[in-house]
Amino acid sequence: MHRGIGLESSILFAQEGANVLLVDINLEAAEKGAALINERFPNVKALAAKADVGKEQDVKDAVDRAVKELGRLDVMFNNAGIMHSADDNALNTEEHIWDLTMQINLKGVWWGCKYAIQAMRANPVDEAKGLQTGGSIINTASFVALVGAATPQLAYTASKGGVLAMTRELAMVHAREGIRLNSLCPGPLKTPLLMDFLDTQEKRDRRLVHLPMGRFGEAVELAKAALFLASDDSSYMTGTDFKVDGGLTSAYVTPTGEPALPPPRSLIK
Repeated sequence: MHRGIGLESSILFAQEGANVLLVDINLEAAEKGAALINERFPNVKALAAKADVGKEQDVKDAVDRAVKELGRLDVMFNNAGIMHSADDNALNTEEHIWDLTMQINLKGVWWGCKYAIQAMRANPVDEAKGLQTGGSIINTASFVALVGAATPQLAYTASKGGVLAMTRELAMVHAREGIRLNSLCPGPLKTPLLMDFLDTQEKRDRRLVHLPMGRFGEAVELAKAALFLASDDSSYMTGTDFKVDGGLTSAYVTPTGEPALPPPRSLIK
């Protein structure tokens, strides 16, 4: 949770008045994020926890702590994921890379949904404060689950396709319990996760040509989408593949020239 979607979203949620639990396998990074939020927004509570989402008990413990220390769970953002450098095509990807990717990217989201649903079913109702049972679960998928690429990351792509299918199914199962589930489908983002992978200009240019807006997305743009899905502004949305991809999945031939507008500024600075 250094400079990606998770930290930007945590800051934005806190800015809107939410108490937040920042969860990361790197506890120091989560603690730095929580400290930043507590300093900037003294009227909300930001906590940090260490968890490996590839371990069910870690996910359960994180949800339990959120409920215990914050009183309830209204929003769950299952955003953790990996993009392994050894992830390739069907011939070259080794089984342990496939299994590791599925463990974190797909099974971790399943466990996040499982324990969030249990917590949201138990949310206390307080009409005076406008608090209801249920909640909103947001699962980070990817545009790669919607289109094919000749630069393969087969395990990653398959894991994100699984997130889309699982989210739709769970959305139908729990639609009358006040629990909404939606997938967030980012396009290519200027985050450490992707930029560490696209470590040459040639790799970056190979992808930029397909982006109608002529630039990579920013994590803060996904945070704003996550806030919308978390809020009552999206109260009639569930089971949606919510694309924030700069038009990539709608494109055939993209424009030429430089973007007219600069990208939005990060909330971290």
